[in-house]
Amino acid sequence: MPPTLSASIDDRLAGTDRLLATAYPGDDGSRQPVHTVYVPGDTVTHDLPAVWGVAALAAANSAGGVEALAIAVGIPFDLAATIAPLVERKLEREPVEDLRIDFEDGYGDRGDDAEDADVVRAAGQVAAALEAGTAPPYLGIRFKSFEAATRGRGIRTLDLFVTALVEHGDLPDGLALTMPKVSTLAQVEAMAEVAAELERVHGLPDGRLRFEVQVETPQVVLGADGVAPVARIAHAASGRVSGLHFGTYDYTAALGIAAPHQSLAHPSADHAKAVMQLAVAGTGIRLSDGSSNVLPIGDRADEAWRLHARLVRRSLEHGFPQGWDLHPAQLPTRFLATYAYYRDGWAEASARLRHVHDRTAGAVLDEPATVRALAGFVLRGVRCGAITVEEVATGTGLDASALAALANPRRMTS
Repeated sequence: MPPTLSASIDDRLAGTDRLLATAYPGDDGSRQPVHTVYVPGDTVTHDLPAVWGVAALAAANSAGGVEALAIAVGIPFDLAATIAPLVERKLEREPVEDLRIDFEDGYGDRGDDAEDADVVRAAGQVAAALEAGTAPPYLGIRFKSFEAATRGRGIRTLDLFVTALVEHGDLPDGLALTMPKVSTLAQVEAMAEVAAELERVHGLPDGRLRFEVQVETPQVVLGADGVAPVARIAHAASGRVSGLHFGTYDYTAALGIAAPHQSLAHPSADHAKAVMQLAVAGTGIRLSDGSSNVLPIGDRADEAWRLHARLVRRSLEHGFPQGWDLHPAQLPTRFLATYAYYRDGWAEASARLRHVHDRTAGAVLDEPATVRALAGFVLRGVRCGAITVEEVATGTGLDASALAALANPRRMTS
């Protein structure tokens, strides 16, 4: 092959090389929470995670305890016995992984004076939680949408919240900003401008303020031009988009689906989420499923717990490692279903990872992409508490850094 041809091909594919390196960098290897707890903006307190954890354990105890609840929602006896103490420990130590203080639908329109006061108060509660060490790993706000009727209020709330946090000290590492009801790429670009201006005003590093986009309008899945705006959003805003979160009820309602049939499991919801997955594959943008509004309280608690556990498991199996929770009584089934999912796959994943460097051992010869998926699966299980670091060392021979390197090799070598 003449050297000139090779050089010519390199020149021809330089654009492709740049695209793959910049637009598809892969996951950054950081932790992704398994859920987002969502509370109205005027109800947040600095000790909310602990309060929810106590309420979650009380709810489980009303069903006979965490292990009894696990069995009641369909988890096999042996597995229930294994994960019950892990879930109990989780609810005691870290019941909330991600907290979203809501100033959109869950808060409503209470007038500017009331919302201004509640935003500043919420920022103060966040600062108090950070100082006391009671804050969850991830937290932030959902502000009102950039639709015409609420745009000004949404920007004002975002400005007040960030400003108040900066006045209290450094922004939390796990700060999350959620942009709801996105319909067009232009709205996301406008949000990026707002974020850049807030960084300029407060002397923050460029790119410090990233945000999640809620996919809850049909227009963002299929635009008027026949193109999927969500795919363009994934490559817009100078890398500021950190996640796509599905909005179950706004989306299904917008399609005319009757309230009793609005669900994470509706075929229309699955279609939207499949488009979301295609849009962000390889970009490093995280995916989150939505919520179930059937709460496990009152006479229908048992039915609601079974539904919630089933939906959590379904989301995980469909490639959505995160979802939204609306009530403390949903936390036991969130973690039971999540832990059961990772424990179910642990034996096979550990065996296959153990043979990664020994191609003559084991019954399956895994491709590098499958090894990454296996390592990523185990790493997520470790980070949420379903699998212990000691188990990983014993079962795979890998320590935490080696596991992370297998899960995200591009990040570790870049």
